[in-house]
Amino acid sequence: MHCGMCLPTCPTYETTLKERHSPRGRIALMRAIAQDQYQIDQNFAEEMDYCLGCLACQSACPAGVDYADLFEVSRADVERAKIHRSTLRKFWRWVTLEQLFMRPKLLRIMGRILRFYQKSGCEFMVRKLKLVRLLPPHLRRLEPQAPRISERFSNEFIARVEEPATVTKYRVVLLTGCIQDLSFAQINRDTADVLLFNGCKVLTPSEQPCCGSIHSHNGEPSLARENALALLRLIDPTSVDAIISNAGGCGSHLKHFQRLLPNDRRAKIWDQKVKDIHEFLSEIHLEKPQAAPFNKQVTVTYHDSCHLLHGQKVREQPRNLIDLVPGIRRIELPESDWCCGSAGVYSVTQPEQSRLLLDRKILRIRETGAEILLTANPGCHLQIANALPELKLMHPISLLAQAYRS
Repeated sequence: MHCGMCLPTCPTYETTLKERHSPRGRIALMRAIAQDQYQIDQNFAEEMDYCLGCLACQSACPAGVDYADLFEVSRADVERAKIHRSTLRKFWRWVTLEQLFMRPKLLRIMGRILRFYQKSGCEFMVRKLKLVRLLPPHLRRLEPQAPRISERFSNEFIARVEEPATVTKYRVVLLTGCIQDLSFAQINRDTADVLLFNGCKVLTPSEQPCCGSIHSHNGEPSLARENALALLRLIDPTSVDAIISNAGGCGSHLKHFQRLLPNDRRAKIWDQKVKDIHEFLSEIHLEKPQAAPFNKQVTVTYHDSCHLLHGQKVREQPRNLIDLVPGIRRIELPESDWCCGSAGVYSVTQPEQSRLLLDRKILRIRETGAEILLTANPGCHLQIANALPELKLMHPISLLAQAYRS
């Protein structure tokens, strides 16, 4: 496609106004490589790193170009070509992609260590004594962005099987995620409670492998495939009515296992059964809450997760859900569909561009005067919370759960 309707939606093109930093320019580079007119080199690698992968271009495209697949394949090609030769980069990719996000037990052990560091006073002393200055520059920049670890992980207060108080209408599996499990376990508990309130029998495996989205987005499809197979071994998609995700980025990847496993019949069924929580509730006509979650009227605004909006095409469902809650006044967020700059590890790999997007998002949030920002992706939550610590952030499902409990 050459029409350029994607250009105004692309954050990197909007920043630089350079064709190479647009979806059209990137696809031209990909095509040239596919036709042996251009070789994968450092420039191409840097361009793929500069792309957020927010998929806004995919929503804008009148021809339905599957940019998500092109983007992931290109990043995998860059890794196979071994363009990046940094030993430090190779080490951190091994620690994160090959170890932590391939071993759920190890990830939780790391979570417990980080929780101890944060709760014991070590973090306070390190910052007070300015010991952070002793860290290498990239770690020094990352230290303030470390996610706050939950008091408990999901398996510590969600049973493997939970039955609704009334008649069972649906049988669903709840996916607890990685960062969601470590830092936002209460959102998983809220999700389970909302499902129970709406007549769902909730099955929650206590130890779940990573969905593999972080691997696919960072050029490691073989590792993503391993995680997909691990989930299929753990969960039989034919035995449930739906497989529920409450994290926008994870859900977008979870709906495309057939792309990773084209010859696996279970993958096709899996893709059909995976539902974002807002999407699922809109399909079953959820019970309208009768009580307000707070003791006064509260003004809220909603920020769209890129992969929930553009990857899963879930836009109106969260808004409709929020509007059902008594005592809540929702103000539409200007540029709610504009990326906040989190984009997985983008805030680490491209800090300057990430900060530009974050500053723009903060400005729009402040314009609303909202008391609470609602968003449905842990990456967005962490990115905005670090920049706006005075603002309360919630998942829309937590708002609904609070109203049900009231």
